[in-house]
Amino acid sequence: MSMERARSWLAQRGLEDRIIEFSVSSATVALAAQALGCEEAHIAKTLSFDVHGKTVLVIAAGDAKVDNPKFKAFFGTKAKMLSFDEVEPRVGHAVGGVCPFGVNEGVKKYLDESLWRFETVYPAAGNAASAVRMTPDELYAACDADGRVDVCKGWT
Repeated sequence: MSMERARSWLAQRGLEDRIIEFSVSSATVALAAQALGCEEAHIAKTLSFDVHGKTVLVIAAGDAKVDNPKFKAFFGTKAKMLSFDEVEPRVGHAVGGVCPFGVNEGVKKYLDESLWRFETVYPAAGNAASAVRMTPDELYAACDADGRVDVCKGWT
């Protein structure tokens, strides 16, 4: 179901042909990079947070880590990731395939600045054996992002 939601979302934007499906797992940054034959930094990981009771996704480069002071300064609260069991009901995609395409209504999506140092990044496409090839600007537009943020460290 989750892959179909992401595929439909991308198809409505003329990007369905960018989906790459694997015969192996791409559920982690390391596995996705291995399946694609790229550096881990090029994987656009989607992190799920509870921010004041609302679901927020931060899409960041695979080598970036959340910087708690930056996160708190932007969102006004400490970074609190969703638990494994909360992710699918709140986001609409299961852990391993979480992506910013076809998510549940009301989920906010922010892209971290760590992505814009690359020409191409690879977010998941709704399941643990998929990716989508796109530029950061295409990703921003394709997911109807709510904004750009600088809430990560370790990538500069």
